[in-house]
Amino acid sequence: MTDQRHITMKDIAQALGVSVATVSRALSDSPRISQAKKEIIQTYAREHHFVPNMIAETLRNSKVKPLKIIGVIVPEITHFYFSSILSGIEREASAHGYRIMVAQSNENYQREVDICRSLYENKVCGVIVSQAKNTAHYDHFQYLIDRGVPLVFYDRICTGVNASRVVVDDYMGAYLATSHLIETGCKRIAFYGASMKLEISKNRYNGYRDALLKHQMKPDKSLVFYCDNRKDAESITPDLLIMEDRPDAFFAINDDTALGILYAVKHFGLKVPEDVAVCGFTNSLSAVASDPKLTTVEQRGEKVGQEAVSILISKVEGDTPMEKIEKRIVRTRLVIRGTTR
Repeated sequence: MTDQRHITMKDIAQALGVSVATVSRALSDSPRISQAKKEIIQTYAREHHFVPNMIAETLRNSKVKPLKIIGVIVPEITHFYFSSILSGIEREASAHGYRIMVAQSNENYQREVDICRSLYENKVCGVIVSQAKNTAHYDHFQYLIDRGVPLVFYDRICTGVNASRVVVDDYMGAYLATSHLIETGCKRIAFYGASMKLEISKNRYNGYRDALLKHQMKPDKSLVFYCDNRKDAESITPDLLIMEDRPDAFFAINDDTALGILYAVKHFGLKVPEDVAVCGFTNSLSAVASDPKLTTVEQRGEKVGQEAVSILISKVEGDTPMEKIEKRIVRTRLVIRGTTR
């Protein structure tokens, strides 16, 4: 995907000191503005290689609607949370007469870039995306925005791009989960998180840290680990359990990781939650299939998906200005089960 930034109607409007609506009318050859102003705007657009998103314009202005397709990029379809978001996206899109085109990045940056190009070439009317873990460059997202393709992030938002987003209240979810562990008698609470480059990881860590501080407990860096999957949790946890001052609780960034901790603790011969308490984050189907059942933070994935579609369709159909950035937060709730006291 090219690094060249293509201008938007907003850029043209700012450069020429006119409104976005005036630019739109000039580019559509509307008789509502003077021929002189029209030529100035059209010449500027040509010289700066302005490329309109034709399908989005058609959706907004035509009574005869083309096939309405929303592109969706998912890091991992097999992950319960992402599949629940996808369910919410599909349900809301279908209710409004839209279809979805789904692609899986497999947590791979280059694949994500290729998917963005493919979705644009397939003329989707908008894109809903959760970025891959290793994404550090954002030109492929800006590429879509610069061509008038509405873009909405969910879960893993991209701070390097000014776009609408829908997230859960990661901070408060982590704060309440950690507070619950403290209030039930836990003194040394380990945190298993993902890369701090991801906003969700930073927010969940901050919630964990602030809960400790609120309860007059000093955060201990030796209890904070980069671990966000079951395999690593099963590998790392035994080393902590042999420590003389071992953790008496674990708070994990997702249920998959929490279940790896649970397995390791039980395999070590300790009792859950009497010896060690465990709390996850997702409320996946696996959370109620474990023994004991997992205490976790519910993310309400379907609601996240529905909100993302709502924002996108509003932009596509012209009810919300393309340049307006919407930020929606879906509340979490702590679901207390058998892995905590």
